[in-house]
Amino acid sequence: MSKKHRAGHARDMKNAVAVHDIPAEAPWSGFVKKGQVIRIIDLEGQQAVDTLFYRADDFAERYSAQDTLRVQGSAYVSAGTRLISNEGRLMATVVTDTCGLHDTSAGACSCESNTVRFGHFTRYQHSCRENFLLAVTRHGMSKRDIVPNINFFMNVPVEPSGALAIVDGVSAPGDHVEVRAEMDLLCVISNCPQVNNPCNGFNPTPIRVMIFVGEKTAG
Repeated sequence: MSKKHRAGHARDMKNAVAVHDIPAEAPWSGFVKKGQVIRIIDLEGQQAVDTLFYRADDFAERYSAQDTLRVQGSAYVSAGTRLISNEGRLMATVVTDTCGLHDTSAGACSCESNTVRFGHFTRYQHSCRENFLLAVTRHGMSKRDIVPNINFFMNVPVEPSGALAIVDGVSAPGDHVEVRAEMDLLCVISNCPQVNNPCNGFNPTPIRVMIFVGEKTAG
């Protein structure tokens, strides 16, 4: 076992509560009950998966990148990371990671950021923020409810200057992370459509989401 990975419990398809194949560039949302484990699989490799979590019975409580980084004492998310809400409570725990470090600082691409970074010709390209908006509006939320997210499988080293760099992803086909819900959650995903930087290898690809039966939580 690599020092950057933590082995998870062996899981079987027969234990899967649900399996969702998410096309390239598409959004997805689904509920995960306390104790259940959501596995996010990078089917073809080098695919960034922008992810948010909300408390299922009160969407005002949601994932907080700032609190997660503060509690974790690390710039990245990996096996063992405790995902913290804006209320300071434990929402979920990353229990398995076959890839390595995942970003929670660079945020989601948007039409506006694409324009600033890459030029006006990108203004109307699809982006993660628009994916998030499509997903959260199905649950009665709005753009005000979209907060800084986790970027699973996205390689964002911190340069000596302190700036963030988005470089080629290191995830291989089949790499996955597993996140155990420590409360009932709504999970919202944007299968990142970015084609102007190397976070997706300039070629967005499908992913798979699997939800497994519950196990003992940290609470």
